[in-house]
Amino acid sequence: MHHLADGLRLPTNGLDYAILAIYFAVVLGIGFAARASVKTSLDFFLSGRSLPAWVTGLAFVAANLGATEILGMAATGAQYGVAVVHWYWIGAIPAMVFLGLVMMPFYYGSKVRSVPEFLLQRFDRSAHLLSSVLFAFAAILIAGVNLYALSIVVEALLGWPQWVSIVVAGAFVLAYITIGGLSSAIYNEVLQFFVILAALLPLTFLGLKRVGGWDGLTGSLEASHGPEFLTAWGGTGIGDPNPLGANWLTIVLGLGFVLSFGYWTTNFAEVQRALSAKNLSAAKRTPLIAAFPKIFIVFLVMIPGLVAAVVVPKIGTAGSDLTYNDAIPLLMQELLPNGVLGIAVTGLLAAFMAGMAANVSSFNTVFTYDIWAKYVKTGRDDTYYLRFGRLITAIGVLCSIGTAFLASSFSNIMGYLQTLFSFFNVPMFVVFIIGMFWKRASMKSGVWGLLAGTTAAMVNYFVVYKQGIVDIPSEQGANFVSAIVGFVAGAVVMVVVTLFTAPKPEAELAGLVYGTRSPGMAEAPAEGDDAWYRRPALLGWGAVAIAALCYIPYSF
Repeated sequence: MHHLADGLRLPTNGLDYAILAIYFAVVLGIGFAARASVKTSLDFFLSGRSLPAWVTGLAFVAANLGATEILGMAATGAQYGVAVVHWYWIGAIPAMVFLGLVMMPFYYGSKVRSVPEFLLQRFDRSAHLLSSVLFAFAAILIAGVNLYALSIVVEALLGWPQWVSIVVAGAFVLAYITIGGLSSAIYNEVLQFFVILAALLPLTFLGLKRVGGWDGLTGSLEASHGPEFLTAWGGTGIGDPNPLGANWLTIVLGLGFVLSFGYWTTNFAEVQRALSAKNLSAAKRTPLIAAFPKIFIVFLVMIPGLVAAVVVPKIGTAGSDLTYNDAIPLLMQELLPNGVLGIAVTGLLAAFMAGMAANVSSFNTVFTYDIWAKYVKTGRDDTYYLRFGRLITAIGVLCSIGTAFLASSFSNIMGYLQTLFSFFNVPMFVVFIIGMFWKRASMKSGVWGLLAGTTAAMVNYFVVYKQGIVDIPSEQGANFVSAIVGFVAGAVVMVVVTLFTAPKPEAELAGLVYGTRSPGMAEAPAEGDDAWYRRPALLGWGAVAIAALCYIPYSF
């Protein structure tokens, strides 16, 4: 198992522990406060669809601020340099805008309670069951990543044994989700968002001060890592070497389209936050609100990673016990005084707990609604499913403790997560996107598309890449290629299966396919109104705005 380096113990004192204790007390207090609103299973799993857009928007971005963002992205910055901005400006913002403007009307308007339930309405039970099982499995694996990351950080920084860290964090997440349901998780994520910012801001500014500002940082990195380390697109021509090990085509198609859209539009841990909004307008605004802080958060995780590459030049090198995941803890040890240190440790714990809670709360919803209530215990009263939801939450936390150890074979957590996304999110995305935009896509094409996409992505990663059949320079490059292969395989199989199987009756596609409208969509636009997709001028300016957000910042 890859632990953080032994010398990373932080000089914490009573003030730091007091800040930590206050945070945990507030977290549990929010859980008990939210309990009063939990009377039905819809309250427990989707907050009764009652939350305002600003709350769901901040929870949407906080749910992603887990191990991926804090340790993983700083590690990616230390390893690959400024290219880490691709995961934000190419790999997040366009897909978040697409989710809000295009896909949320389908999700929210059809009144589905989960992402797999949409596949049940659009395709058939086999596609629904397979997607539910795949998603539940992926959610537990990703929750385990957050627990594993938290445990090694706490063990190294505070001296707690790893099993104590896992049990304490798991118990707190279990307590506030079981007590208050999704409302508790979401309101805690709003709190965690600000705590995480309070941790990352001083780390970023003090890190820059330590290396002589931005000019000092870039001068040191150019001398030690070369000029390509400080550019987003430098050296990404096909066949050219670069730190990321990927060319512009795999970045744009693999990360910018397939992985990005696959994650942000079908990952229920994110979409669930928008589904809990009080109306369709709030649901559509949820990912758009989240996109604004997402634009700037990249600097709060990239800069500490770059600073770590300067301050600790041996990080991630052969023969060193320091992995790239050590970047944030190393800077905390080097730069932060007591008090600020307590806030930083609290922010780190908050990040891991937010990421774990997002996946556990989405797991309990999918398992209860899409597996248990549909295929095991059907037709029970609502009270039964509310009780079962609380039980499966506990089981999910226990399972994620087990999967935490699978993450230990990856020195960069981000690599592990991107691998999982290429296996599970990408095939689901291709089925969604074809099903939403092609009325002819048959009922049986959904399940075969999922199977083909998942299988192809796994074969590319474990056989083509791992066995060296094709020389792919890096783990990240292999993930981008796996995502493209999975997407293409799923799409081709869906088209072929559709040609030989019956389509879903057109009357049953209302509100599920682009251009159709369900009578039950209370806020669905009527023909002739000013909906965004009927206004070419607005579409044009929207495209220009998205392009500016994604590409103008690359000029630095």
